[in-house]
Amino acid sequence: MGSLRKGLSRTRTTFFGRIAQAFGRTDVTEDTWDEIEAMFLQADMGVATTLAVLEHLRKRGITRTEQLKLALKEELRGMLHTPTPLNVSGRPLSIVMIVGVNGSGKTTTIGKLARRMQLNNRKTIIAAGDTFRAAAIEQVKIWGDRADVPVISGNPGMDPGAIVYDAVEAARARSAEILIVDTAGRLHSNYNLMQELRKVRNVIAKVVEDAPHEILLVLDGTTGQNALNQAKKFQEFVDVTGVIVTKLDSTAKGGMVFAIQQELGLPIHYIGLGESIYDLVPFDPDRFIDSLFEDGDEE
Repeated sequence: MGSLRKGLSRTRTTFFGRIAQAFGRTDVTEDTWDEIEAMFLQADMGVATTLAVLEHLRKRGITRTEQLKLALKEELRGMLHTPTPLNVSGRPLSIVMIVGVNGSGKTTTIGKLARRMQLNNRKTIIAAGDTFRAAAIEQVKIWGDRADVPVISGNPGMDPGAIVYDAVEAARARSAEILIVDTAGRLHSNYNLMQELRKVRNVIAKVVEDAPHEILLVLDGTTGQNALNQAKKFQEFVDVTGVIVTKLDSTAKGGMVFAIQQELGLPIHYIGLGESIYDLVPFDPDRFIDSLFEDGDEE
């Protein structure tokens, strides 16, 4: 719990800390509701999510702030869903496709996820499928070394589908159980590039039955509502199955986690809370809520 509480300290102190000040009064007034609404929006919970929470709370007929705090915790917990385990078992080779825009933390997340798989005794390989940027290939190799996971790569400009094909062959030859496929961090607004991403998915589907078994979208937690707009585009083109939210240790906008669940209906599998290869935490709604509402910070 300590690392999670520490990682969420900015959201807790700036967002929920201000709510605690609102709870310093005895009675719930219109000013109380206005303050909570403003804080929700500043934390990037989004207009739709904010209004839904406030509507539910108002219907409870709450008049005392101590009641409101408990009710708020219940409402927020009820908005979060416990994700099912990743669909990476029960077959010789499972393929996880990772998508997201440049700067979202996609490459570092791939390294962290690969390390988690390795520590769970799941032999893993990474495919360096972002061939549009030479730096992307080198970066994923560096994280592969840190995770002690082999990386299958080619030259910049190569067809990403060819890299994926070679990686599948390598995974089978080495009896790997999991193949994590990096993809270009293309701008979600560029139609042609999104079409290329769809082609990569189709290549994966041809070489392995029912693959990709997971398509995980990496979202930068510091970008708030912009990340939600990105997510909607990725959903449209590649049928995203789940989300990993990064950089939550660097932002006070942790409210976007609630918006993701409410507006996208996608499971959040992991959250990133730091730069270490171990700083990828499975998303647990109970621990997440408790870490936001507990007083004080971890030393």
